[in-house]
Amino acid sequence: MHNFIKQNFRWIAGGFALTFFSSFGQTYFISASIAEWQAAFNLSHGEFGRLYMYATLGSAACLPFLGRLVDYVAAGKMIAFVVPVLASAALLAGFATSIVTLVFAIFLLRLFGQGMMTHMALTATGRWFHAERGRAISLVVLGHQGGEATIPLVFTVITLAYGIQAGWSVAALLLLIVGLPFCYWAYSIPREPHSPGATSDKPVRDVRSWTRREVVRDPVFWVLLTGVLAPGFIGTTIFYHQDYMAALNGWPPQLFATSLVVLSLTTVAVALLIGAVVDRHGAVSVLPFLLLPLAAACAVFALGGPPFTLYVAMVLLGISYGVSSTLFGALWPEVYGTVYLGSIRAVTVSAVVIATAAGPGLTGTLIDRGITLPRQMLYLGGYCLLATVAMSVAAFFLRRRARSTH
Repeated sequence: MHNFIKQNFRWIAGGFALTFFSSFGQTYFISASIAEWQAAFNLSHGEFGRLYMYATLGSAACLPFLGRLVDYVAAGKMIAFVVPVLASAALLAGFATSIVTLVFAIFLLRLFGQGMMTHMALTATGRWFHAERGRAISLVVLGHQGGEATIPLVFTVITLAYGIQAGWSVAALLLLIVGLPFCYWAYSIPREPHSPGATSDKPVRDVRSWTRREVVRDPVFWVLLTGVLAPGFIGTTIFYHQDYMAALNGWPPQLFATSLVVLSLTTVAVALLIGAVVDRHGAVSVLPFLLLPLAAACAVFALGGPPFTLYVAMVLLGISYGVSSTLFGALWPEVYGTVYLGSIRAVTVSAVVIATAAGPGLTGTLIDRGITLPRQMLYLGGYCLLATVAMSVAAFFLRRRARSTH
């Protein structure tokens, strides 16, 4: 592992930085300001949830068009465009004086943070690494956990001391002063998978590169989406409603913040393990087991209990995140090739963003109508079990397809 990181430092570190700074567009970061925005604009839980959903759906609608640019525009140039826009969105969110301005800021945060920053990192890594793609992706996606474990905590400290505007201003400065120059440097030179500087790659089987039109006509692709969408929908729902769940179970306010450390450590360990499994056995082999830990996490959240149950749920959620974050970075190039990977991933990322948009809006509305979140989590756990069957069927057909083409 040490030699692998040493030989590929700039590309691994660049991808890690992109996923790390994508935190500024993730729900676990944005949710830290929800209470202040609700108070400032006199919004109920359901009202803000619907506005958040509309902004996120708007970003999802733009992703298939914006995301395909990574197939045609150099990675460094994309970074020079995306990072400054994300920094501007952070300032807009911190200093919003109207609901319209706030919704537009959230739209930009979701599109360029959660959407494009992650999309650029995983597309480049999937394209630049072949035989050790799983290992490379498992390292790159750790930026999500690094950001999740540190950025909300630092933001909370700054806002408690100096206010919400100071917190969002620091976010913008970090993006411009640290994120932009480092990510641009790292991705300014593309990696050649089989170049002399990439001797760690071993021969791998060739995969036909599907076009985006061919992919969306493939029934297996839509079956795979039933599993792809679940972690984003359920995870966003949990983070968005953390204050609600804390009040419902009588958990202390700081419990969720400390449980994020458990979530991050578990995700890191599992992501590195799954990276090795993917390199050895392929991403398709992991599909039947993808949603089982998530189903168990839903059951724990549905039952509730004393504070330690949150840590149990976060361990299970961390296992799910560790598997899914590595798997979905490696799955698409393994199944559909790398030539049109940006266009294909733009569709999948858009679908994931739609799922994360639907989570707060749908569940918040159901809460307003008297359907408690624990009851909803029970239903979501049942969905995960059904989707597990679908993933097993998809894995069977993908293995049979791979054998028939060789």
